[in-house]
Amino acid sequence: MPPLRFIGGLVIAATIHAAPAIFPLKDIRAGQHGIGRTVFSGSRVEEFDVEILGVLENMSPKESIILGRLKGGPLEHTGVMQGMSGSPVYIDGKLAGAVALSFPLSKDAIAGIRPIEDMLRVEPDGARVMARQRYMARDARLEEIATPVSFSGFTSATLEHFGAQLREMGMDPRQGISGGGKPADRMGDPKSLIPGSMISAQLLSGDYSISADGTVTCIDGDHIYAFGHRFMASGPSDIPFARAEVLALLPNLSSSFKISTAREWMGTLTDDRSTAVSGVMGRRAAMAPVDIRVGKNVYHMQVVQDRVMAPLVTQMALYSAIDATERSQGGSTFSVRGHLDFEGGSVRIDNVYSGDVAVAALASLGVGTSLNYAMASGFDAFRLKGVTLEVGVADRKSQMQIVDIAAPRSVRPGEDVTLIVTLAGENGVESQRKVAYHVPVGAPMGPINFTAADASQTNMTEFGASIGLQHHSPGQVLGFLNGLRTNTKAYVRVWRNEAAYTIDGHDLPSPPPSVAMILSRAQMQGAGLPNLRGSKLAEIEIPAGDDVVTGSKTVQVEVREP
Repeated sequence: MPPLRFIGGLVIAATIHAAPAIFPLKDIRAGQHGIGRTVFSGSRVEEFDVEILGVLENMSPKESIILGRLKGGPLEHTGVMQGMSGSPVYIDGKLAGAVALSFPLSKDAIAGIRPIEDMLRVEPDGARVMARQRYMARDARLEEIATPVSFSGFTSATLEHFGAQLREMGMDPRQGISGGGKPADRMGDPKSLIPGSMISAQLLSGDYSISADGTVTCIDGDHIYAFGHRFMASGPSDIPFARAEVLALLPNLSSSFKISTAREWMGTLTDDRSTAVSGVMGRRAAMAPVDIRVGKNVYHMQVVQDRVMAPLVTQMALYSAIDATERSQGGSTFSVRGHLDFEGGSVRIDNVYSGDVAVAALASLGVGTSLNYAMASGFDAFRLKGVTLEVGVADRKSQMQIVDIAAPRSVRPGEDVTLIVTLAGENGVESQRKVAYHVPVGAPMGPINFTAADASQTNMTEFGASIGLQHHSPGQVLGFLNGLRTNTKAYVRVWRNEAAYTIDGHDLPSPPPSVAMILSRAQMQGAGLPNLRGSKLAEIEIPAGDDVVTGSKTVQVEVREP
């Protein structure tokens, strides 16, 4: 991108690709007349009038907002619409800013206009911010125009389940406002985009699609600036965008919006900051394939390479695929098997979920959690290469609960402890599993605990100490995720009430006093954490076939002198 220099409020390009002429914020006055540009139908950019009402100074640190009344075209009926974010506003033929904010439920089309100087800076602003920016003006709320995020192919239950989470991220999930998520598999002509054109950022494309629409504010060579506010505030990004056409406008008492469809790929959004998104034309961002099979139904998609959105979007796709194929209420069991492939290795997915309600939510959460953990680890090795999942279905609940664990009261070193674990299935039918633990010769006197628990509780016990610890290599992350236990077994954990430490992901039980002192000091520096779950001696697996095991029971056995 040609570097931009700010001189006296003006932006000057350092190459022959001149930036647009700027109308600086310092020259904005109430009563000035402006011209805005946006798409109301198809791909034709149309003009609308803008009456400048004034400047709201210091609405947030080092930010001011231009207030304007929009007139012309359909705006009298629709007000400020979702999808208009980024629509450029010109005064005396010079670019002043972009439509970016509005008053919810306002009867008039009064908009907040982001000064173009702020958009062109696109300065890093630190950590990701999920919520929409809100400003208070004369007891009313002026807020960023919600980014209309359209979902095609998804069930309505999916949007209901994930809607609150999406809205917290500043998105307004809508169904049926997009013509589908399969842009023509070719790069479009850059000349087809001009300031005021509509673009669609694609988070997911294929049999399911998720896209977010906005408007191009200005173009500088092969670089574009759009939206006039954050999309996800993810900072550096790699999100493909397509040229979009408007099919219809839908006036709405709450918030009007454009119904659109993506046409062909145009480029990549490379920066997502608080005041704008920016990108480059002619380069299509790489996406990762997601293939999901539920029974006879197969879904093929491409997901964006984003550490926050890729796990969430994949989780939503799996939820919808299950919900569209199987009933959501009543006893059911879903097996989810497959793999998450990364540049640095693969994570095995092999688990079973069963219950009467929300089983699809549990199954999709299991996959989303593993994907999120890997991609959030910070290693480049976890750039996603693909997701392959196959869901098996049974129209019945298939669960067994751990109701008891029995053992002798005492044992001597060198002897076996016989454990009887009782599992209760449907209609209270009980079955017993017998396992043995050999107490080694020379074992210290005192109590030994035996805890029979399901996979969820055992995973939390075993890996709880890893929370807050930093993995030092991709291999440790892969080992962690591939070591998670499956739901179709009970796990008997043999442990003592003694201190243990977790070092680089591995247990060091009952260290000598001198070593424990060193590790305790290291704990203060984050190098080791005391393991309050006790010192693990062994673990014994108890298979339960295809049944999901739940519950937990503990028994204590005293080791006595021979």
